[in-house]
Amino acid sequence: MIDWAHFTPGPSFAGGLLIGLAAAILILFNGRIAGVSGILGELLTFRRHEFLWRLLFILGLIVSPFIYQLLAPLPEVQNSVGILLLAVAGVLVGLGTSYGAGCTSGHGVCGLSRLSLRSLVATILFMLTGIASVFVIRHLLA
Repeated sequence: MIDWAHFTPGPSFAGGLLIGLAAAILILFNGRIAGVSGILGELLTFRRHEFLWRLLFILGLIVSPFIYQLLAPLPEVQNSVGILLLAVAGVLVGLGTSYGAGCTSGHGVCGLSRLSLRSLVATILFMLTGIASVFVIRHLLA
């Protein structure tokens, strides 16, 4: 069932276009994949010749909601699980990106566009894990 009150195909399409455009610009002009975990991880190693663009990329992710807020109100933040569970989930995501050689943005956006078999397998696993998690949380634990 579609939640029509929260169905936003226009903004979602525009966001997808912007993500794709940013990924294309980064690979065409810098030869780098727009995988956020890799960009952040390498930023923390402080390689002088790659530091500035990585810093600007991460700052863009941080600043963009504030720019968006000038045009429209931000959605209300809802945390129904608590800060501890969010922290545990963050650590698990970090471990997953390390073991999976990349994050959802790296595999799902950039890897699939390069026809990477590894990224296809990773993206299918991301989706199946998400579907299974929602099913367990909403139907078995509720």
